[in-house]
Amino acid sequence: MKKVERYFYPAVFTYEPGQEIAVVFPDLGCATSGVDDDDALLSARELLGCVLNGLEEDGEEIPSPTPLSEIDTPDNECAVLVDVYMPSVRMAQKNRSVNRTVTLPAWLNALALEHNVNFSQVLQDALKAQFHVG
Repeated sequence: MKKVERYFYPAVFTYEPGQEIAVVFPDLGCATSGVDDDDALLSARELLGCVLNGLEEDGEEIPSPTPLSEIDTPDNECAVLVDVYMPSVRMAQKNRSVNRTVTLPAWLNALALEHNVNFSQVLQDALKAQFHVG
């Protein structure tokens, strides 16, 4: 069975003075928050990906999203359609190693070998720093 590539779910953003923006996914029974709209949306997208990936991996039924037009909200709330691209989420969950061939100057290779450098670890650390991931 082909897995869904992108999911779209409504989230309710709640605004209260002096508090973080609360974000609730009514169809999934989960919630998060953010300090501003951008942070709340990013947190919502991350949570959505984690929850749906967990449901997929556990073989559980994925609930149908309520149409955005059917979400009623009071004045301090706003319904937002949040999407998540699942291939990226699935790949992030798989921490498997792959081989890569790299080319570097012979003098640098010799220096690194002389200092017992772990090439794989250096490359991983550099790529994580490049993409600002943990």
